[in-house]
Formats: sequence, C-alpha cells, structure tokens
Amino acid sequence: MSEPSTNDKPRHPFDVYEAYRRIMVDEEISPPLAAILTLTELMENSTGESTPMAANLFVSFLVLVAGTMFELVKALNDGAEVLKARSSNPISLNAGCELFIAFVTLFPHDSVSFTDLKAKLVRQGQQYAAEALAYRKKIAELAVGFIKDGSLILTHSYSRVVMQTLLLAHERKRISVFVTEARPRGLGIKTAEALTAAGIPTTVILDSAVAYVMEKVDFVLVGSEAVVESGGLINAVGSNQMAIIAKAANKPFYALAESYKFHRLFPLSQYDLPNHNSRIFSFPRPKSSPLTGSKQVPTSPSSSDPPEETSSSGVAPVTITQEQISQNNPDVDYTRPDLISLVFSDVGSLTPEGVSQYLVGMFAG
Repeated sequence: MSEPSTNDKPRHPFDVYEAYRRIMVDEEISPPLAAILTLTELMENSTGESTPMAANLFVSFLVLVAGTMFELVKALNDGAEVLKARSSNPISLNAGCELFIAFVTLFPHDSVSFTDLKAKLVRQGQQYAAEALAYRKKIAELAVGFIKDGSLILTHSYSRVVMQTLLLAHERKRISVFVTEARPRGLGIKTAEALTAAGIPTTVILDSAVAYVMEKVDFVLVGSEAVVESGGLINAVGSNQMAIIAKAANKPFYALAESYKFHRLFPLSQYDLPNHNSRIFSFPRPKSSPLTGSKQVPTSPSSSDPPEETSSSGVAPVTITQEQISQNNPDVDYTRPDLISLVFSDVGSLTPEGVSQYLVGMFAG
C-alpha cells in the first residue's frame, strides 16, 4: 500500500477562542493584547496552501489556509469574527483585533517570500504585545504628576492601569481612595482589598452614593474598556453617571487608557454599543395578566415535590436573584467626550479631541 502524499495529510483546525481563553489566564494581559496574541498564533498556524478557508463561528475552529496576503487578512478577519461572536463583551478585544489587522494590512511587503513576510509579522505581533505590557507603568508615571499630595480620589470598578497608578502615587504622596462597589460584577471590592493591603486608606461606597461623596473628592480616576473615535469612553457601567455628577460638581474626570484600547467606533448613545441586546432592561412576561384575566393553570404536584409557599392572598411570592439582575443589566456604558477632562495614555495626556486626531493618524499608516 502506497504512503499518503503530503497534500493528503489532514489539516489540523485551530481553536481561536480556546487560544484566547488560554492567553487570558494571565491576569496581566488585557483583552486587546490577548486578541493580538491570539491572531498572531492564528497566523503562525496557517498553512501555505492556496485553497478556500472554512470558519465555523459556533465551534470557533478555523482551518487555516493562507498562501497569499489576501488570504491571510481574510483568515485574521474570520478569526476576529469568531472572537466577537463567542465573547459576551467584545468591545475591548475588538479594538485589539482591529489594530493588529490594520498593522498587517499596512506592513511593507518587501520580503523575499510570503513565508518570510508571515514570519516577520508573527515576530512583530509578539514583540508589540511584550512591549505593550510596559504601557501601564508609562501611564502611571504620567498620571502621578497630576496627583497632589493629600488627594482624595474616587475610582470605579477594577482597572489594572488605575491600580498601578494609585500604588505608584502611594509610594510618593499621601492619598486616600473612595471606590464604588461597581455592580453587577462587584469588582470594586477587588480594588479596595488590593489598595487596603498596600496600606492606602480606602473606603468602599455604594454605586448610589457617588453624588453623596463627590463634594469631598479632588478628582475621579477611571480605567477603560475602550476609548472611541469621538474621544468618548466605554468603561464599566456606572462610569457615565459618575462623569455626569463630576461635571455638575466641577470636579475633573480623568480616564486612563493604553493606546491599544483606542477603537474606531462612534456610538451616539448607550444603545449603539456593540454588546447591547434586547435582553438588557427587558420586562419579563408575567405568569398571569390581570388585564386579560388569564390565570396560571395549576399543575398537580408530585408527592416528592415540597409544598410551594404562598402569601396570605394565595399567590406565590416572587423572588428576584442577583443573577437575574445581572443578566438584565449592561456590563459597560458610554461616557460622552464633553464629560472627560483628560485621557492619560502611553502616547501622552490627550484631550478627547486629541484622541480623535491620534486615531486618524494611527490607522492612516
């Protein structure tokens, strides 16, 4: 029996989403960087054959076939679509995908062969991700210059770059921090625990107490999921109302964002965000309607079922869980650029208008 030829060997599919999840295990790597590293792996695993590529957005497997630049860019776009389809909050990772695909598209094609070009792109992607891990330190150094000794700071949820900035400020100055609970994810508790462990005076406040404490604080400092083309901010839900209150109280509202979170997106309202869906703030259908007079038909309980508790009116009490509340609420919201004082980034301290100008230049090559 003859040996199978090289062309008959099966192509091993690459699980894009599983690679992304594996990379995200490292807490130092944010979603945009994880997306860049995932697409770099995808490119590294692509073959040199020039036949059609198959992608399944449901199981996230890609048969990687890229023998030309056109096919390679198509493979990267398909991989990005898989990541967006599988993620509940694709905004931040999409910024990384967009940046990397633009880089690949604009990269000078002066290599001797396509294989050589692809190898260069893989090295460049890995090198960029490694260098980008230092961006937080650069931002922290920049932002600390705006923090005066004795400052009382209000922050929201949990952000790696905000944490690094506050810890650096604590080494050089006296600061105190109010941090919100940040429902529904409750990540403000994580921030408070880390700051308290570092010796920073920290108090957790209710999300509903932001207006109450705003008169006491010197400024607001938040992280970001993405900074969009208008200069507006997408961040953990609650950031928008915090910015509105800060503006009314004439307090600076500062955002910290690595440049790989700059995103060519132009939302006009909360409902333009890519992760908005009909489930958010929806009203559940009642089991019975007093308007139509329809009633729930009782079912005969089995002998093993415990008796259902009822109120004095004979109606079973309604229980609303934290999980139900979380599912019916957004994870992020959009803050308009006119509410933001400055955006501190690895490319400098920018006004919202400056972010727009930088984005135009970044994607123009």
